Amino acid sequence: MRRVQTIVVIAVLLFTLTASAENKQTPQVMNKIEPLPRDLEIQLALSALPPHLRDNATVYLLNPDKGFEVTRKGTNGFHALVARTGDDTFRGSWPLTEYRDDILYPISLDQAGAKAQMRVFFDAAEMQAKGTPPGELKRIIQGRYKTKYYKSPERAGISYMLSPILRTYTNPDENDNVVTANVPHVMYFAPNISNEDIGGIKPGSGPYPFVILHGPHGYSVQFLGVTERAAITKEYAEMLARLCKIKDVWCSPKDPAKAFEVAP
Repeated sequence: MRRVQTIVVIAVLLFTLTASAENKQTPQVMNKIEPLPRDLEIQLALSALPPHLRDNATVYLLNPDKGFEVTRKGTNGFHALVARTGDDTFRGSWPLTEYRDDILYPISLDQAGAKAQMRVFFDAAEMQAKGTPPGELKRIIQGRYKTKYYKSPERAGISYMLSPILRTYTNPDENDNVVTANVPHVMYFAPNISNEDIGGIKPGSGPYPFVILHGPHGYSVQFLGVTERAAITKEYAEMLARLCKIKDVWCSPKDPAKAFEVAP
């Protein structure tokens, strides 16, 4: 009898130690995001905006333990941040099995976008910080879209994504492949507008606009031209070099003529 009791005690101790080890591994399993240097993140966020809007925009920094926090309160109605889990993460039916630590999504929104589109970024960052499993987070966000928890912008508006670097999903409606790109572009709110409505083209196949996120949260997207892109790349050469030193996948495409370089 005493032998049986001893075996039970040992089993309980082993279970406790195993559970404790698993708890200690949780941050690693959750693939917790390392923050960017503060000055670099601010510069990267503001690079999404045209020069005349940067000085007076509201800027947010990502606190991996809490979510986005205001680091500078602006006055012009524009908001800028660098998402590390973008809204395109929640498109498509592919399973979100881990939080990537290499996504860079500099985006800015006007006042209408801040009241509507930006909420998705904030909710995702907050839930991720709280330890929500990736698959559950995707399910929650997709459910909120379906139930119209996230409202359409209340008026026509604009989202600038003029940064010379963007790393996110290549075709999020289909799969979880990622891409590093130099594609400064402007997005106009286009709720419930289709490509056919605007005579849009296949995304990325030319200088003409196209529609993404068809439905209440749709955007009409237009890339800047080669000359404008080159000027922005030159302006932010030092910033791009700093990012490249942090992660190889954040290096600019090797061929300047190419806007995209698909990740391995």
